[in-house]
Amino acid sequence: MSRVIVIGAGGVSAVAVKKMAMNADVFGEILLASRTKSKCDKIASAIRNVNVRTAQVNADNVAELRRLFDSFKPELVVNLALPYQDLSIMDACLDYGVSYLDTANYEPLDKAKYEYGWQWAYKDRFEKAGLTAILGCGFDPGVTGVFTAYAAKHHFDEIQYLDIVDCNAGDHHKAFATNFNPEINIREITQKGKYFENGEWIETEPLSVHQPINYPDVGARESYLMYHEELESLTKNFPTLKRARFWMTFGQEYLTHLRVMQNIGMTSIKPVLFNGVEIVPIQFLKAVLPDPGELGENYTGETSIGCRIRGLKDGKEQTYYIYNNCSHQEAYRETGAQGVSYTTGVPAMIGAKMYLQGLWKRPGVWNVEEFEPESFMNELNGQGLPWHEIFNGDLEL
Repeated sequence: MSRVIVIGAGGVSAVAVKKMAMNADVFGEILLASRTKSKCDKIASAIRNVNVRTAQVNADNVAELRRLFDSFKPELVVNLALPYQDLSIMDACLDYGVSYLDTANYEPLDKAKYEYGWQWAYKDRFEKAGLTAILGCGFDPGVTGVFTAYAAKHHFDEIQYLDIVDCNAGDHHKAFATNFNPEINIREITQKGKYFENGEWIETEPLSVHQPINYPDVGARESYLMYHEELESLTKNFPTLKRARFWMTFGQEYLTHLRVMQNIGMTSIKPVLFNGVEIVPIQFLKAVLPDPGELGENYTGETSIGCRIRGLKDGKEQTYYIYNNCSHQEAYRETGAQGVSYTTGVPAMIGAKMYLQGLWKRPGVWNVEEFEPESFMNELNGQGLPWHEIFNGDLEL
């Protein structure tokens, strides 16, 4: 049984740690660390069958992280903290000598810029150290990359068109709330859209391109073209792609609230002076919005996330749609968290399990689609995120 450190104590961490405890044959001892130890203690108090220790740590401080690693001696560090902290945690892993896994790529605090280049630059250092770094092991990114790799391996000779579609058809019964960290969520949504076509990246104004898309068991939902980080790695790792796009659903009430907050400057990431103190408006907004980790109890409906792929098989064009639907209420009954936290936390646990079992263990820095997909796909079915396939249906896109 293995020793794992999980950094971060939000909704995704709560799911990941609880699911690790449900796989106690692999995860023998867990240390959950965050800037706020009381949040870790709350998660740990719900777990009885596995020893979950807790600690306070500043994930921006490499020396502090190193001391934590020295005290616990982990085999893997699972980073479920903020994307701003990816590089400091990777530095600490290299300094100590432990492998690494995360769910979201690094972005600088002062600019909403989503790019894998900063983390890919660590490839040689991890390789020389004999350590593995697994990047983007949530759902999107994460499962969507594994879905693409599985499709390319089993159903296509050449994948040419990829559309990742993400629908949250749930209702949390709040006037406005985000489904994961509000600061990261709003930064992501308000940036310019971008997609890949014929070897080039094409930018669009934020949420300016949209159309209705039908989702299984949900129906039609207005879906908006956005940039999402897995597009960068997937177009690199599957060079036959002629076009790759990402779509996400938003309700009109959500968009109206977002537009008002943008218009009055509350989504800004630039510091302002307030009563002699410098504050960042979006960070203040995060403090007054509902905690995504507390939305689960009254959340109804489901998510539907998948990949719609068109390409060639035996010289003929074929379409393929692979997806998962996740019930918010079922996720809450199992883990006490809503479906968006569940769909990110479960894959993080599975990726950690793949590493600890030696199935995804390779020195260097890798995105999930660069590993064999079958074991991960089997785990999805057994860990609460079963997937479904539609061959030669209408992709609509």
